[in-house]
Amino acid sequence: MFASTGRLTDLVCGHAAANEVWSPRATVQAMLDVEAALARVSALHGVIPPGAVEAIVAACDADNIDADALMTGAQAGGNLAIPLVKQLTAVVKANDAEAAKYVHWGATSQDIIDTGVVLQLRAALDLLDADLRVLSDALVVQAQAHQKTPMIGRTWLQQALPITLGLKFAQWLDAVTRHRQRLVELKARALALQFGGAAGTLASLRDKALPVAASLAEDLKLTLPALPWHTQRDRIAEAASFFGMLTGTLGKIARDISLMMQTEVGEVAEPAAAGKGGSSTMPHKRNPVGCAAVLTAATRAPNLVATIFAGMVQEHERALGGWQAEWEALPDLARLTAGALANIVGIVPAIEVNVERLARNLDVTNGLVLGEAVMLALGDAIGRLDAHKLVEGASKASVANGTSLFDELAANEILARHLSQDQLKLLLDPANYVGEAQAFVAAAIASAHSNKQEQ
Repeated sequence: MFASTGRLTDLVCGHAAANEVWSPRATVQAMLDVEAALARVSALHGVIPPGAVEAIVAACDADNIDADALMTGAQAGGNLAIPLVKQLTAVVKANDAEAAKYVHWGATSQDIIDTGVVLQLRAALDLLDADLRVLSDALVVQAQAHQKTPMIGRTWLQQALPITLGLKFAQWLDAVTRHRQRLVELKARALALQFGGAAGTLASLRDKALPVAASLAEDLKLTLPALPWHTQRDRIAEAASFFGMLTGTLGKIARDISLMMQTEVGEVAEPAAAGKGGSSTMPHKRNPVGCAAVLTAATRAPNLVATIFAGMVQEHERALGGWQAEWEALPDLARLTAGALANIVGIVPAIEVNVERLARNLDVTNGLVLGEAVMLALGDAIGRLDAHKLVEGASKASVANGTSLFDELAANEILARHLSQDQLKLLLDPANYVGEAQAFVAAAIASAHSNKQEQ
C-alpha cells in the first residue's frame, strides 16, 4: 500500500533505520497509534462505550489506509489527519457501524499529528542515543591509544605547535559527551503529549478532559505537559537545535578527518571497504566518501533548523503556515543527523592512523614549530625579547639555508652559553612540548565514563 517515495540519494546521506522511522507508512501508523490509544483511554473513563474500542483499535493499521487517497485528501484538507480520520472511520464502520461514531472523539487534527510526530521523534532519538554510545566508546579507545602520539597542531590551516592525536580524539569525545547529556534533557522536555482539542481547552470532554489526557499520556508512555502546546513550538525547536548542533559536531569531525586524509598529508584514512571511495575514472583514488556524506548533512542542517525556528512565530491558538513548515523540515533534519552519525560511527572505530606520516609532518619545517619552546627556555637567561630575536633570526636562517633549526641554534654562541646541545635537542623534541595534552585527554575520558555511569 505504501510504496517507497524516498529519493534515490536517501542512503547516501541518510540512515536506513531513521529513514524508516520517518517513512510515509510509519508516519501514518504513528497517528493511528494515537487514535487507538485515544479510544482505549476514552472508554476507560466512560467517554465512549467500551464496546467500540476493539473495532477502532483493530482498524488502526496503516495497511488499511489508501496512501494515494490520503495524499489527495491532505491537499484539500490542509493536513493528513483530516483524510486519515475519514478513512479510519470508514474502515471501522465497515465492521462496526456503532463503533464508527466514536472515532477521533475529543481530539483535533493537530493533536493526532503532533503526538504522532513525538512518537516518531522518540524512535529517532533512541537511534541517535544508541549510536552516540557506540561513538563515545570508540573515541575513548582511540584517545587512550593515541594519548601520547605526537602530531602537528594547525591553526588557520597552517602548522602551529605540537599536540597529540589523542587530544584531537579527546576534543571530539568531549563534544559528544555534552551531546549525550543534552539528549537526556531533550527527551525529558520534548517527548510530551499534545492533546488540547479544537482550541487547546479540551472543552468537548467536559469533566473527563484531564483524566483522559493523563491516561493518554500514560498509554503512549509520554510526558503529560501542564497544558497543550499547539502554538508553543519550543519543544520541536529544541529538538531541531539538538539535531543541528550534533550534525555540526559530526561535520567538524568529518572536516578534520578529510583534511588529514589528503594525499599530501596522509595522517589518517577512512577504513577501507570494497567499492568504497573509488573514482569512476581514476583507479588510484580513495575518496573520503563517509566524510563527504557527513559534510553534506552539516551543510544542509542549518537551513532546516532555521526553517523550524522561523515557524515558531505562530498565530493565536492554531498556526497558519509555521506549524506546517515543520512537517518536512523536522524529518529531513532527523534523517540527516542519523545518517551523519552513522557515517562517523562507521569511521572512528577502524580509522587508519599513519604514525610515520604524523612524525614526518611534524618535522616538515625542520624544527621551526618548536621555536617557541627554545625561546621560553632561553628567555629565562637573557630575557624574552632578546630570546625572541635570537630564535627568530635562527628561524629565518634555517629557511634561507635549508638547514634545521637545531643546526642554526647550535651554532649560535649566545645560546651555547646557556643551553647545551642535549638541552636543545630535548627542547626541539615535539613529544616534550605538548603541554597538558595528556591531562586533557584523561579529563575527556573521565567525563565520558562519568556520563556513561549516570545514564
